[in-house]
Amino acid sequence: MSRFDEMRIFSGTGNPTLAQAISSYIGIRHGELSIHTFPNENIFVKIEESVREQDVFVVQSLGAPLNHLIMEMLIMLDAFKRASAGRITAVIPYLAYSRTDKKDQPRVPITARLLADLIVAAGAQRVLTLDLHAGQVQGFFSVPVDEMSTMHLLTNEVKSWGLENGIIVSPGLGFAKKARNFAEAVDMPLALVEKRRINHQDGTVGHLAILGDVADHDCVIVDDEVATGHTMVRVSELLMERGARSVRACCIHPLLYGDSVERIKRSPIERFVTTDTITLPPEKRWPALVVKSVAPLLGEVIQRIHTGISVGAMFPAGPQIGRW
Repeated sequence: MSRFDEMRIFSGTGNPTLAQAISSYIGIRHGELSIHTFPNENIFVKIEESVREQDVFVVQSLGAPLNHLIMEMLIMLDAFKRASAGRITAVIPYLAYSRTDKKDQPRVPITARLLADLIVAAGAQRVLTLDLHAGQVQGFFSVPVDEMSTMHLLTNEVKSWGLENGIIVSPGLGFAKKARNFAEAVDMPLALVEKRRINHQDGTVGHLAILGDVADHDCVIVDDEVATGHTMVRVSELLMERGARSVRACCIHPLLYGDSVERIKRSPIERFVTTDTITLPPEKRWPALVVKSVAPLLGEVIQRIHTGISVGAMFPAGPQIGRW
């Protein structure tokens, strides 16, 4: 009997392609699950096989439509709990609401904590996620959380370009520490952009200022997620105005809402590297896009969780190596 015979991987509609790739990496059959949405928008989930005392991993990435995917995930977790699964791990490549991790103005919620409570209440006994916007969100869960980093996927790609005069650019001061770690990993200097957002709802950015010399440099903008693309495009234009030789961009979570793809395609960005934490349909792909798969990383971690092997041991010099 294989050591993975008691493991099952299931997925919602958030990113089924990634879930299938994880199953293929591990070498196990993907779990059978039926999901149906009724005309009144009620969601029905049925597990099509026995999961009693099985080690179940539920893969759901919280992109768009966000509210539907959250509810779908909660219902799946509840179904596995009521089906007497031995252990339930919520695998959430992209965890929404991680930006709302504190009260930064009066009379507002801490939605990241609310979502964490809902996930645990629904039945998750462990959470596996990638590159939270705010690391302290781990503490909102009352169950173990494994937050893994995809930094090595992006840094390896940047290293392969062989940029002799490259420079890493942080699109905001809030991302400065992570961008500095990225710059150290690829052995490049760092420039910072100070921005003032004039509309938090649609992402419109007002004043921008660059801290650092980018003239005659090949610039690489690095961010954790791109939603509307307003900031990244404005930064790329400013870099070219300041004499940059070329502009490329990297991000982990490609939300790419609305007309963001067309906005990026019209910008000076000549290459855009991201991951498959969120499904990108054909209409959101273009020749300059490079997508690095997180399936091997998640597959390796899932195997270690299942067999009880240290996840930190994946990083020989310590679990912080290769992180943002």
